[in-house]
Amino acid sequence: MTQALLRFNTRAFVSVKKHRNYRLFFLGQTVSLPGTWIQRFAQAWLVYTLTHHSAIAVGVLAFAQFLPFTLFSLIVGVFVDRFDPRRIVLATQAASMTLASIMAAITLSGVVQPWHVYVIGFLAGTVQVLDAPARQQLTYRMVGRNELQNAVALNSSVFNASRIYGPAFAGVLIAAFGAGICFAINAVSFLAVLAGLLMMRPSEFFGGIEPARLRMVHGIREGFQYAIRSREVFLVLLLVLIISTFCLNFNVLLPVLAKKTLDAGPRTFGALSAAFGAGALIGGLLAAAQGRARKSLMLLGALGFATSELLLAPQSSIWLSCLLLFLGGVAFTTWSSNARLRRDRLDRRADVRLARPRRRHTARVLRRRDRRDRRNARGRTVSPRSRGADAGRGACARADRRLTSVKERFGAQVSALRGRCLPWRVSLRL
Repeated sequence: MTQALLRFNTRAFVSVKKHRNYRLFFLGQTVSLPGTWIQRFAQAWLVYTLTHHSAIAVGVLAFAQFLPFTLFSLIVGVFVDRFDPRRIVLATQAASMTLASIMAAITLSGVVQPWHVYVIGFLAGTVQVLDAPARQQLTYRMVGRNELQNAVALNSSVFNASRIYGPAFAGVLIAAFGAGICFAINAVSFLAVLAGLLMMRPSEFFGGIEPARLRMVHGIREGFQYAIRSREVFLVLLLVLIISTFCLNFNVLLPVLAKKTLDAGPRTFGALSAAFGAGALIGGLLAAAQGRARKSLMLLGALGFATSELLLAPQSSIWLSCLLLFLGGVAFTTWSSNARLRRDRLDRRADVRLARPRRRHTARVLRRRDRRDRRNARGRTVSPRSRGADAGRGACARADRRLTSVKERFGAQVSALRGRCLPWRVSLRL
């Protein structure tokens, strides 16, 4: 048992132990992500209380937060490929800190309105659209291909572990001091991840496949064509679309579940969110210890996540609700980690396959253009019959250049040698 735990520990945290840049990133995330979950919890509860317990208002907030993903996700992937992912993540984290500071200022001053929260939620969602693909690229650059499975699962584990103590801590803070202090804590927490990004050594990054400098529209069209042609990628994207549409927005209803169905307050809301986070943490650690992404685990996780939500709908017990949310968290992380890794592996396989013919095609085109330019410079088209004569003329021209150089050095001693080359040169010209 002890040896099994030691092997699990060695495999689960191998990326943190081997790569300094990822270790800095990982430590920064462990400080920053709890603040992010504190803010998400506080935003939902703030809107719910400002609108006199309106479930529709909480749904509008979720719509504002996720609308940027619908509008900009197709364009952002091509945009992010053109720039350094580390600089993009630095910019997005600084922008998120600014938005959290604004939210803290207007809430603590007592002038906050629901539309303020909607606008800031939309801007934060826009920043997150840029941050997500850049963060995935940065993870690959920090750990390379061999530890990518482990690093992505650890990222998911930190993200979901923050769901345990982040909402629980937010529930206590809201009950004691109000929602404004939650936004201030989140703003300060971004300093840790910014410091980690600035302390990284770019020289230790792993190289990636250089993307083609395509036009924006052409790059989007290529992405669609690849997704449709590849059956496995199409299956992964279809599953992500279904789960994201019908299952992922359950957190919108958690404050309504805590207040109306379970007849409780912010502390129960925090306990429900923490239960899901605990399950997601366990699922993330299990995914970090597994060797590679598997389609069977991806499908099993999706089925378990949907089933736990169906069983949660009629519940009126806090303990059964927490248990179902815990199981749903395990299934959710199992599905999301395997789906993301499987998609990334297929994308990189396609990049390698497409990059090689592009380089061969470019070299072939350059050779063809070079031959055409040489023909145009001579003023005629080279036929197969005349290639031998052209070769002879070229050899004689090179001999003339050598003889001229030798004549400059030795003077009249080369006259006889030049006379020997004269009949050959004349015969070739005829």
